[in-house]
Amino acid sequence: MRIITAMKKKILIFLGFFAILLLGLFFYFSRQNLAEKKSEKTEEEENQISGKENIISCAKEGEKVNRNPLIGPTDQKCCEGLVEVRESKSYSICKKGRKVLLYYYSPEKDKDEAGNIKCSPDGLVPVERLIPVSQTPIKDAIELLLKGKENLTEEEIAQGITTEYPLEGFKLKSVNLKENGTLILEFEDALSKTSGGSCRVRILWSQIEATAKQFPQVKRLQTIPEDIFQP
Repeated sequence: MRIITAMKKKILIFLGFFAILLLGLFFYFSRQNLAEKKSEKTEEEENQISGKENIISCAKEGEKVNRNPLIGPTDQKCCEGLVEVRESKSYSICKKGRKVLLYYYSPEKDKDEAGNIKCSPDGLVPVERLIPVSQTPIKDAIELLLKGKENLTEEEIAQGITTEYPLEGFKLKSVNLKENGTLILEFEDALSKTSGGSCRVRILWSQIEATAKQFPQVKRLQTIPEDIFQP
């Protein structure tokens, strides 16, 4: 009987020590977990302060970027320093770019001393944009200009920069630069959107002319058909 009682005491003592050990381990790991969470929270707060949150690496030259949510998660990668070219409905490709100037119009910059609109090139405002490096930079620049207001930022619009482009049914069909510097532009204007008042027509044409003549090899311009951009 005494032996059984002694064994019970030893068992109780062992269980007591075991319980204390478990309790110690519980507090130890709880403190570790709390410290890790605090560290993660501090790092997240630092990232928010420094603007590092949600940083997404930019795509490399030639890399495809998914833009179609129907075939998978859309990439949020940017094309910093490159030009995003839409190759299909599903994806874009980041390509090497070159800077060009697109000439838009500001009525406020085109007023005489009496405050009247002069309808002159004085109102043209150059806006810098990137186009993909290609064998047809003049054509690419003019086509981008003709896309019109979709190229303007909210800030530029707020500054009074505007354009009538795009014009319904109006597009550039071909570009031919002669050795003597004459640039022949062939347009399609199915709805005669380039006709109208002389003021309007002059501004529309001045935008194209200035955009084309930023290229030093362009000396003069001709159009096909010849009666396009007539009042």
